Parts: sequence; C-alpha cells; structure tokens
Amino acid sequence: MIRTAALDALPVREAVPALISALDDHGTAVLCAPPGTGKTTLVPLVLAGLVGGGPRRRVVVAEPRRIAARAAARRMAWLLGEQVGGAVGFTVRGERVVGPDTVVEVVTTGVLLQRLQRDQELTGVDVVILDECHERHLDADTVAAFLLDVRETLRPELRLVAASATTDSAGWARVLGQGGLGGAPVVEAAGVSYPVETVWAPPARPVRPPHGMRVDPAQLTHVASVVRRALAERAGDVLCFLPGVGEIARVAGQLGGVDAEVLQIHGRAPAAAQDAALSVADHRRVILSTAVAESSLTVPGVRVVVDSGLAREPRVDHARGLGALATVRASRAAGRQRAGRAGREAPGAVYRCWAEAEDGRLAAFPAPEIRVADLAQFALQAACWGDPDATGLALLDPPPAGAMAAAREVLVAVGAVDPAGGVTARGRRMARLGLHPRLARALLDGSAALGARRAAEVVALISEEPPREYGDDLAGAWRRARAGGDGYAARWRTEARRLERAAAERDPAGAPPPDPRASNAGGADSSARPACEEHGPGRSHDLSASPAFEARGSGRSPGSGAAPDDGAAGLIAALAFPERVAKAKGSGSFLMANGTGAEVGDGSGLRQAPWLAVAVADRPPHSASARVRLAAVLDEDTARVAAGHLLTDGEEVRWEDGDLVARAAERLGAIELAVRPLRGPDPALVRAALLDGLRSEGLGLLRWSPDAVTLRSRLGFLHRTLGGAWPDVADDRALLKRADAWLEPELSRARRRADLGRIDAGQALNRLLPWATGEAVRLDELAPERLEVPSGSRIRLDYSAEHGRPVLAVKLQELFGLAETPRVAGVPVVVHLLSPAGRPAAVTSDLASFWQGGYRAVRAELRGRYPKHPWPEDPATAEPTRHTNARLRR
Repeated sequence: MIRTAALDALPVREAVPALISALDDHGTAVLCAPPGTGKTTLVPLVLAGLVGGGPRRRVVVAEPRRIAARAAARRMAWLLGEQVGGAVGFTVRGERVVGPDTVVEVVTTGVLLQRLQRDQELTGVDVVILDECHERHLDADTVAAFLLDVRETLRPELRLVAASATTDSAGWARVLGQGGLGGAPVVEAAGVSYPVETVWAPPARPVRPPHGMRVDPAQLTHVASVVRRALAERAGDVLCFLPGVGEIARVAGQLGGVDAEVLQIHGRAPAAAQDAALSVADHRRVILSTAVAESSLTVPGVRVVVDSGLAREPRVDHARGLGALATVRASRAAGRQRAGRAGREAPGAVYRCWAEAEDGRLAAFPAPEIRVADLAQFALQAACWGDPDATGLALLDPPPAGAMAAAREVLVAVGAVDPAGGVTARGRRMARLGLHPRLARALLDGSAALGARRAAEVVALISEEPPREYGDDLAGAWRRARAGGDGYAARWRTEARRLERAAAERDPAGAPPPDPRASNAGGADSSARPACEEHGPGRSHDLSASPAFEARGSGRSPGSGAAPDDGAAGLIAALAFPERVAKAKGSGSFLMANGTGAEVGDGSGLRQAPWLAVAVADRPPHSASARVRLAAVLDEDTARVAAGHLLTDGEEVRWEDGDLVARAAERLGAIELAVRPLRGPDPALVRAALLDGLRSEGLGLLRWSPDAVTLRSRLGFLHRTLGGAWPDVADDRALLKRADAWLEPELSRARRRADLGRIDAGQALNRLLPWATGEAVRLDELAPERLEVPSGSRIRLDYSAEHGRPVLAVKLQELFGLAETPRVAGVPVVVHLLSPAGRPAAVTSDLASFWQGGYRAVRAELRGRYPKHPWPEDPATAEPTRHTNARLRR
C-alpha cells in the first residue's frame, strides 16, 4: 500500500507541477533541491505515473554510486509499499534486481553509459534523471553529453532532468538548453532545514597537509577526539566525514569505548552495514562516512556532523602514467553539503576540524573530474560514440588537450583505436567490459594466455585495490582473496565472475576470443590480436612465449621455486601497465620502463625480486621515485612479451659522463637489458653526440689559445658594433648552430673528447670571417689586436669588457700630447690610465676632458710617489714617453 503520508511530507512535491510543465514545454529541465527534499524518490515516481495519476512512463534514474542506487530503489519501493524488483528496481555493476513490471529503474552512471553504447536510442525509456549531477563525476558528464546527442539526432521526445543538490545550476541549464532558445528551465524546490551551529575545532598543533593518498595520523587522531567531544556536548547521532576507507578504519579503531555504536558507510562496506547505517535506530550511533553521504544518501537520526575537511579526487601524472586518487582539502560547497546533514530533522551542529580563517581560502567547488582525471576510458567511450576528439559533445567543461593526447596514446597502444582515432572492433569490445582500457587489454590478452577465470580474478584485484592488510604482493593478495571471507573478498568474487563471463563472450564479428598461438600464425582477425602484436615497432610478440602461458592448466608458474600464481599475476599486471615493468637495482629499488624509479617498502617480500610488474603506485610530492603499493614478481621473458612495444635494439652513441660512449644496447623502455661495445659506430651519430657534449659542457672542450680567445672577443665586438656580415660568436649556442660552417672538417674526424681538445678554436673561428664580401681583410683595421700610442708602444686592446667597448690599459705618460680618445670601428675606447708601476690611476673615455681636469688630481697624488717620472703641468704639449726623467736626459 502506498505510503501517502510519507510522500506528502516530501518538500519537493511543491515543485513537481513546475517540473512537469517544464518537461512538457522543453523536454529538459534542471531540478535544484536540497538533500532530503525527495528529488531522488518522489520525482521519479511522479514522472513514471506511479503516484499522482499521470501517464505511465519508463524512467531511468542515474546515480553516481552503487550504494546510492540501491538505497534510492529501496526507498522508492518502500514508499509504494512494495519490494525492490516490482515497480521499482535497480541495476549496478554485478547486481540487477528488476522485474517484468519495473517502470522505475535506478542505475549507476557507469551502467547507463554501457547501456547507451549498446542501444543509443534507449529503447523503451521515456525519461532519464541524472541525480547529483553537481558532483561533476566524469561518467555523469559523459552520459549527459550522449543523451543530449540522442535527443538532438534520434529521439527528440526523450525527456532529460538534471537533478542537483546545489543552486549552481547555470552551467547545466546552458548545456541542457543547447539547440533551443536560451537555457533549459530551472525548477527550484525549497527544502526544510533547521539551523546548524558551526563549531570551529582546528588541531591544537599544526598537522602536515595531505599529499597523495596519505593523511597525517595526527589529523585522524584529532578527528577522533572531535567526535568524542561532539558526543559529550551534543545529543543525537554523529555523522563524521572522512576521505576514504583507510581513514574510516583508523578513526573507528580510535573510537573504542565510546557510548555509541560505530558504523561505516562507503562503497566497499557490506550491504548489511550500509542498511544498518541508513535505518532508524533506537540507540546512539557514530556513522563514519566518505563523501557518499554528502548528498546521495539520507542518514536518519543525525544531529551532529564532524567534518575532517578532506576529500578524495582523481589525479594523474600523464608523463609517468601513475594515475591515482589524491587527498585534497574539501571545497566550500562540499562543506555546506556536509553541514546541512546536521539540520535535516532538527537543529544541529557541525564541528569543522580546521580554523575559521582557512575557510575562505578553500576552493568554491570541487574540480570537475574531466579536468583532473585520467581520460583514457572517456576517450574510448567518445571514440565508440563516433566523436574521438569529443569536440562535438555538449560538455560543461572541454577535456584538456594534453590529457586527451595522453589518453589517445594509451588507446593506440592497447589496440582500442587506430592512429587516426577511429575505434577498432577490439576497442568496442573493451568498452563493453566496463574497465579502464589498460585492464580491458589485460583481461582480453591475459585470458588468451591463462584462461578467462584466472585472468578475470587478477584483473578484478587490480580494478579495486585490495585492503592494505592484504599486502603489496599481488599474487599473495590473490591467494588471500580466494580464501577470504571479508567484504572485499565477496565483492572480488562477484566482479571476477562478471569479468570471466565478459572475457568468454564472442567478439562483435562472432569469432571466439583469440588464442595467442593461432593469432601469431595469422589465423585470427587482427582486431582481436593482443596489443603487443599489433603495436610493436616491427616486432611480433607472442603471448605463448611467456612462461606464464606455459603454466596454463598446470597450476604452476615457471621458474624454480615459483608459487603457482606468481607468473599469472605478473603477466596480467604487466599487460595492464607495460610501462611499469620494473627491473631491480638493488636494496628494494627498481627502475620502471617509463624511466621512473620505484621503491618497495621495508620488510616487503618483493624486495629481492629481479623483476616486478607494478600494478598500483603513487609518487609523493618532491620525490623522484614512486612508492609501490601493489606489484607482482615477474621474469624477464614475460616482461619482454607484455611490454614488447617498448623493446628497442640498436646503436647508442651519446655523450655520457664527460665523453663519447658508443655501444649496441637492447632496452625495454628505459631499462637496459644487454649492452656491448660498438666498434665503428655511424659517423653521423658520433658527430651528433660530440655536438651534444659541446652543448652540455661548452666550447671549452676545444683548444683555446690566448690568440683564439682574443679573436673571439674582437669578432664579438664587431658583431655588436657593426652587425651585418660579422658573425655572432659570443654565445656558445649561436656558434653551435653554425657548427658546419666553422668546426668542419675537424668535428667529423673526431671520435672522442680528446679529439675535441685538439681542434684549434682560433683557426676554426677564422672560417666565420666574411670572406665572401671582402670584409674579412679589414679585421685588423676595424678591430686591431694592438693599438699604437704616442710613445710608440703597441698596446694590446681588451675586447672582453662587460660594457662591450674595447679597453686600452696604458701608462699615463705614454699618452702625453694625445688630445682625442682613440677610436676603434668608430667607437671610443675606454682608457685605463696606469701609474708608472702599472697600477690603475684613472679611467676615462674623454682624454681631452681628463687633461683639463682630472689630470691635476692624479698629478698631485702621484708625482711625490713617482718622482723619477715626468709630471708636466701641461700634458697636452709634453713629449710622450715610457721612460724615467733620467733616461730622457741621456
């Protein structure tokens, strides 16, 4: 029997007529309603005609999380007085509860995405509601874009509602209104909320900010203490928000002895635990939850919220392929959502575990996933949809070009798309698996080598990282999951069975999954071949060459003393992440094929492995190496097979450690497999390597005599002063760009560092003089090496001064009678006037002014110190000399 009183109590009922009118007029609408108003439960029932007397329609409600989908279906069925599977059902990955009479089906956005790829028209569906769209999950943005495309091209009658718990509706209204005049109508529903008091509860001592997945244990201890404080100061249940499952477990461990039941809500929690947290209780509770309880779920009895201020968002290092979740400060919008949970049923309070002064510095909204996440799966979905670049999709935020380029590289490498971006038959099959393309590649190719069951089990382990207590050994975690009775093991078995069925399905052309032995012989369609065959540079890598393949059916992996599952786990992880295949360097350090170092933890059983296939890793800030979270022991043969497209074998001639190195090397990405000295290397490679050495260490590798240094300075002066045909020789880079013009033929004859040291730089520089124009013969005229002064001395000019003008350093007496400053190429020289002892006495660029003024001061200071030298009162008429008075009288 329908629970009419409960339905009438839902505040959103007042907005339903406006929503129906908007859909009748426009076909799309944005519904803004705070949590708890009934937007997730009443609105689908009304639009389906199950309550309110409207026409019967088939409604699909898309939720961002499995737990929210199940809870919404159960709540709607309860309102109708039915069991789930009647008029209301749900479908999530690995679980489907629907019946022949189901008209409202709640699904996850991932399930709806798969359904759209199989049936673009969504046959039989009349209305789609995208719930909690303000969270900006990538799947939700993608589904919305696809549905708008369907409305525009195939089914204009399909109705679409974007339901949001915030008032940030302008973007969705704009996107949903594309193709019409203005944006889609926005219907707002007022919520019933009670006042919530804010209590600022920062830690007494500073805590380290989060980085990667790590949260300072001191921060979690503080959160637990705030929960205890809230229990003592307030009545009602306490809802505490934490970033992830690990943090929930640690805080739960610190709440032992509290006078309340401690429950946990997260996507990995068993269904019974989720139901207990979402049900009314007659005793006090502390519910520790991830962001799933921000807006997707209603937790009854809550009067107090404790907010850690932390959240998890996806991040990816595109250069290294080390994508993972990262712990970040929660946005102000998330903080408002969390606080509102305390005022749903009565006045409440929120304890915020940070200082009030920090609040204004937080981000206004969480970053949309499309801006920060790994886009390989999105790019594959877009390619399957027929828009590989996603330029034709109505997205709130366009995907970053760099992230899409990185995603395209991954898809090409795994054989999901061709180099032009078009999806392959193999790619379509991968998209239907509901896995990241890397894992889809591992499942398909691994099934051919190991069998669908074993491949599916390992892929299921990687797709949802096992609990930390399972350890960092992938094969060990596999064995523990098979024997385990915990919630993770149950979910793992369900997912492994799903993947096993999917791997055993026939491909779109009707052919069975390929056998790698047959595919190498050319008997299978190329679109179904393992990616390492399709994309190796001129190679054909057969998975049957892997020792793990030899163990297929035997129950044992190759190698002396190897455990049965090690080889299989290593093969699957290496197929998924070939650039993370890693070779040991010693002491628990490894080098991955992508060039990044990797470290395993102290006490790990993986420290002595010669090779690893790294399945999960992260890289702490300011660290050059990644930390291995989950990996499998590997052998070199399997590494060569799985990462075959990274294999290179050729001559390496390069500048290394201060000299030229020539060798023949076989490499797996950045990993050196085999090296031998190279005799008679290619002269072009040698020359290029020597140029690299000159670039890295400078032209000082050449032989620079004093005359050569002076010539370079003179030419630099002429280039600055006259330009034109006079070359730029001051900058090493400019000279190296013209290596052909001045370092040949000596450079091509050189074979090592010592040969560079024999090249006379001065002789080489002479080749750059403007001989063709005839200007070269004027070098000594325009920039003489020496300048004759009135005494008859020929003084060397210094062209290396920082101010760029030549310097003439000469004893003062030698310039007597010289009225004007000497010029070089029309530029007055800078005269350094020296004492008879050769020490600086004065500097001038205007001799005439110096004789008239500055000379008197110099004369007064130095004539007593050097009485044997002439100090005439009128230097302009005196005889220049480099001798003493006595010498002059002879």
